[in-house]
Amino acid sequence: MPYNPWASYWHNPWYNRLITQQHAVQIALQRIPGQVIRVEMDTENGILVYEVNIRTAYGVYEVKVNAANGAIVDIDFDND
Repeated sequence: MPYNPWASYWHNPWYNRLITQQHAVQIALQRIPGQVIRVEMDTENGILVYEVNIRTAYGVYEVKVNAANGAIVDIDFDND
């Protein structure tokens, strides 16, 4: 069976306690208002996060929201 890095999350009883994708988007938009262009789940330093990409008039921001507690972990800006 191929290695699946998400398997430990999907089969973990704590997975049901994660915030929803919609809640992560709301949290990100409160910090960076704009148009959401992509949302995906990833890990950041061992923490499961939602990466919310938001387009603004100034460029695109990537807001990383902790999937367990809704805290903003990081905000990156790309003005290209």
